[in-house]
This record gives sequence, structure tokens and C-alpha cells, in this order.
Amino acid sequence: MIRINLLKPEIKEVREPAAGLPKVAKERKKTSLGTIIFLVLLVSLAGYYFYQNWEMQKEKQLLEQAQQEKNQLQYVVAKLEEVKNQKAQLELKINLIRQLKSNQDIAVKIMDEINRRLPDYVWLKDASYDGQTLKLKGEAISNNLIADFITNIERSETFGQVDLKDSTQKSQGGAVFLEFNLTVPVKKPQLQPIEQPKPKAAPQATRRR
Repeated sequence: MIRINLLKPEIKEVREPAAGLPKVAKERKKTSLGTIIFLVLLVSLAGYYFYQNWEMQKEKQLLEQAQQEKNQLQYVVAKLEEVKNQKAQLELKINLIRQLKSNQDIAVKIMDEINRRLPDYVWLKDASYDGQTLKLKGEAISNNLIADFITNIERSETFGQVDLKDSTQKSQGGAVFLEFNLTVPVKKPQLQPIEQPKPKAAPQATRRR
């Protein structure tokens, strides 16, 4: 049996692709590639920034640690210098005490030597010793006695040449006297020790017969 199709055949329209479509796709691909490259660069820059920041923080910590060690070292050096100064001051005080004690002992011996050579009617009012020179201030009833006193001093091997600074006549209560000032160089501070008075022996008891 033969069938005859009396309907009009369907005509399918075939649309051709638009001419600009490949260009849009290419542009999108370029945009995506540029975005990826930008993101990669951004991540790289961020990583480099954080790495540099970490390095800077590390260097900062090292500098702070070095500064702390330097401060501690300066503190130790300052303490050592302070201890050194205290030691020097202590040694200076000890030497000064020894010197004063030595000068005191020498001054006592010098005054004993002077008193031994002091003539009658000559009195000492003041005396001072600075380690090299002895200064004397006294009174006498005549210039001859002052001259005798100077001669007695110069005969000693302990003293040098006496310098008579002045001799002034004064009066008090009707009495006339001379006030004088002498300077005496000390040549030998090591003098003979002062003789201490010997204790008297106790009297022996006598037996009664």
C-alpha cells in the first residue's frame, strides 16, 4: 500500500553562528588569564611582604637582645668602676690614717727633741708640723735667749737651719718680754724614742732586831 504525504515538508532553519562569538570567547580567556596572573602576582607580593616583615621582626628582636646585653654589660662595667673607686677611696683613707698616725708619732718625738733644747726663761706657746717643716711660736725675756735656743736646735742632726721670722717686744702686767716665730726644717723624722721614766723601786722593809 502506497502512502502519500500531502503536508508540506518542514523546513528547518539553520542559523549560522554569529561572526563575533569567537572574539568574545577569546576576550574572556584573556581576561581569565590576566586575572590568574594578577592573583599569582598578588599572592607572591603578599608572601614577599610577610617574609620581609618576618625578617624585620627577627632583626628587631636580635637588636633588642643585643641592646639588652649591652645594657647589662654597661651595668657590670659601671659596677666594677664603682667598686674600683670605692677600693681606691678606702686605700686612700687607710694611707691617710697611717700617715697621720706616723706624723703624730714623729711630731711627739720632735717636740720632745725641742723641749730638750729649750733654754730656761724661753717658753713655747704654739707648734705645728706639716711633715717637713716645724713652726714654733714662743716667748723669751731676751734676744740672747732666743739666739741660744736657735743654736741648740741647729746642733741637732734632726733639724736644719732655723729661720727667725720675727721677734717683737711686748709687755704684760708690767713685765717686758719678746715674742718670736721660728720655722725649722726637719731633716730626719726618725728620732730616738722618748725615754719613759722608770718606776721607782719599792723601799725594802727593814727587819727589826
